Amino acid sequence: MVGGPQTMMTGTGMAKTRAELGEMLEALGIETVTVDHPPLHTVEESQALRGEIAGGHTKNLVVKDKKGSVFLIVAEENLVLDLKVLHKAIGAQGRVSFVGAEQMTAMLGVAPGSVTAFALINDGDHAVRLVLDEGLLSHDMVNCHPLTNEATTTIRRDDLLRFFDATGHEPLILPRELPAEA
Repeated sequence: MVGGPQTMMTGTGMAKTRAELGEMLEALGIETVTVDHPPLHTVEESQALRGEIAGGHTKNLVVKDKKGSVFLIVAEENLVLDLKVLHKAIGAQGRVSFVGAEQMTAMLGVAPGSVTAFALINDGDHAVRLVLDEGLLSHDMVNCHPLTNEATTTIRRDDLLRFFDATGHEPLILPRELPAEA
């Protein structure tokens, strides 16, 4: 694994590594293609370096509401998400704010810049609610970091949904048209 072994802890123990994610996907009969690259921290960096990797590319946000419920939002990279109205679409209690790095690492086993749909492998206690952008579902292939921002993994959309099911996370589908601000 590029960058050395992962040693982060989650609320349920040691965070899974990229290799362990690969083993889980293989056990589920899910085929993926992974391309290694320099660390990427933003959508802009990803767009500049990814070349011609086909499929939908994701951006991921980890937010919490005023009652402490945490949401992982997996969206198509070009979707503009307005935090002032997002809470209405995802059923959050009041407006949402970003989760801090320490809480993110504790819950999902990844650091800021490496947030990915695959981080749900580390949420064994199902404390994080998955929100999936409906626009991402229009792609046959979806691209996500494999628990590190030093690679991009391409997975079939239906296989990504199987992965979510295997982790016990049923996605809430986020409509493209969000409610207006009140």
